[in-house]
Amino acid sequence: MAQLQLREALRRAMQEEMRRDERVFLMGEEVAYYDGAYKVSQGMLAEFGEKRIIDTPIAENGFTGIAIGAAMAGLRPIVEVMTWNFALVAYDQIINSAAKIVQMTAGQYQVPMVIRGANGAAEGLGSQHSQALESIFAHFPGLKVISTATPKDAYGLLKSAIRDPSPVIFMESELAYGTKGEVPDEEYLIPIGKADLKRDGTDVTLVSWNKQVYNCLSAADQLAKEGISAQVLDLRTIRPLDEQALFDCINKTHRMVVVQEGFPFAGVASEVVSRVQEACFDALDAPILRITNRDLNQPYAPELEKMVLPSIDRIVAAAHTVCGR
Repeated sequence: MAQLQLREALRRAMQEEMRRDERVFLMGEEVAYYDGAYKVSQGMLAEFGEKRIIDTPIAENGFTGIAIGAAMAGLRPIVEVMTWNFALVAYDQIINSAAKIVQMTAGQYQVPMVIRGANGAAEGLGSQHSQALESIFAHFPGLKVISTATPKDAYGLLKSAIRDPSPVIFMESELAYGTKGEVPDEEYLIPIGKADLKRDGTDVTLVSWNKQVYNCLSAADQLAKEGISAQVLDLRTIRPLDEQALFDCINKTHRMVVVQEGFPFAGVASEVVSRVQEACFDALDAPILRITNRDLNQPYAPELEKMVLPSIDRIVAAAHTVCGR
């Protein structure tokens, strides 16, 4: 297996799909001549040329709309929004066009496209550039939502997303782009809608996605030193949600903590808690707890920022609570 950074795994997935299918192209801010804001598309302009690696103006609503039209016409665009905070400018195009065209045209048009970019807080970017937005896109039928931060998962899921006939929201992490991990040399696809058990355990299940999975794994290491066996379930796909994986976990450990980077009100963690408690109430030995951002906009100051976001200490404390420690 190769050791690849997250950005390299994403690039390899896009390159392979563009070589396989000439309908696939990449467009977005700084993806071509600057090699990508986070160097995800580095070298791709030289290989594929200006017709398939397209720099756009700072106009998310406009170029997302262009990509939707291209998808309806039979192409397979990949749109890089640089950060999902900027995609709020294109929210109308994504929700009222991409997510609804199949239903509104009775299946006469498909919208096979991927919109991808960095999601969640980085470091000291302030409240307008630090939001994790899975919940607002997962709210709408017609969209698939993937949120992942490991190189192996990002490669396999991005290839599946590019081949999918539906519009796919693909959320990465600015802080994880340099993270390295093993990626098999041979091509593989990961099915959309399948969670992954990153660590097994018997006492409590820690559920998360994207870069908070790394915090959960660190928390599980700390809990193991205290005699608590924690398993870590990476949802990877927010919509469709892998309910069976959640049910299997709670039936084994009987305790669960859901860790979400994002605001607590009407979040993905709330949906996970609701579905597990409705289906598996008799399996619970303790109420399911959520660890989320504090319910306020992200501060700029580094120390305040750390207080707002989920942390290893908060995850460990919640595991203690559900385990009665």
